[in-house]
Amino acid sequence: MPESNSDCPLCGQSNQCAMVAGLPATRCWCMTQPVAPAALQQLPPERRGLACICPECARPLPPMQQSLPI
Repeated sequence: MPESNSDCPLCGQSNQCAMVAGLPATRCWCMTQPVAPAALQQLPPERRGLACICPECARPLPPMQQSLPI
């Protein structure tokens, strides 16, 4: 799991969080783009509400992929 607050805990890439960059939360990508509930459920319980995921991991899956088993 990535240790930096600027890394996505799911993939390790930059989470592009505005707050980590010192900007207001209102400037963050997550305020204007949908975040898939399934992506948030993948976060370890101890990281929920504390870690920011990246836009790629937050993107909802297309309808066909949502029903595929993991």
